[in-house]
Amino acid sequence: MNIKSFLVLGGSHGIGFGITERLLRGGGSVVVVSRTRGQLDSLDPALATRMTHCVADVTTDSIDTIELPEQIDGMAYCVGSIGLSPLRMTKPESMRDDFELNVVGAMRMMQRALPALKAAESSSVVLFSTVAVSRGLAMHTAVSAAKGAIEGVARCWAAELAPHIRVNCIAPALTDTPLSERLLSSESKREAMAAVYPLGRIGHVNDSASMATFLLSGDSSWITGQVIGVDGGLSRVQK
Repeated sequence: MNIKSFLVLGGSHGIGFGITERLLRGGGSVVVVSRTRGQLDSLDPALATRMTHCVADVTTDSIDTIELPEQIDGMAYCVGSIGLSPLRMTKPESMRDDFELNVVGAMRMMQRALPALKAAESSSVVLFSTVAVSRGLAMHTAVSAAKGAIEGVARCWAAELAPHIRVNCIAPALTDTPLSERLLSSESKREAMAAVYPLGRIGHVNDSASMATFLLSGDSSWITGQVIGVDGGLSRVQK
């Protein structure tokens, strides 16, 4: 049996961990790149035998030492940020940091993984944006700028790398992950946030992880260059 190989950046926490677990349950092998082990120790030991964890920071040269498989069937770049501030308090450094993490880091990992992605019969890449790009949300200056750029490069790479490599982008809304715990720190905050969404709840990890797994699979072989909202209807529906 041909075991498919995947690379998940930021695959030890939140949505990235959800993707890692789903890919392993689907029979794949996964290289996880992250700064810490996060939730990886909670994996079923039978699944963990097909997972390799590499400690690296995508904003530094430590990615150059990552040992990658000769062939990569799919890559998910789940590294991100959620720093919020009003315009008057947003610092240029915050803009640069978010761009470096979300965009430059993704570019560097694409360059690093490209030979292995090309070595596969066909491969797929999933990037992550945010509903704030299409919806327009206050306090999101830095992250909206960076994620808007991610949507642009996703379409660029989809065009440049077709037909062999597909590239798509997921744009989630607020999801219950360690990254958003500050925004969901009380029951009253959770209820207030849930009320914003047409579907009446905030996102779960599996909402985005299942979409990413689909986009990384052959079931989505005629989909590329798309930004797909996984956002409870927030970007398109007004109750």
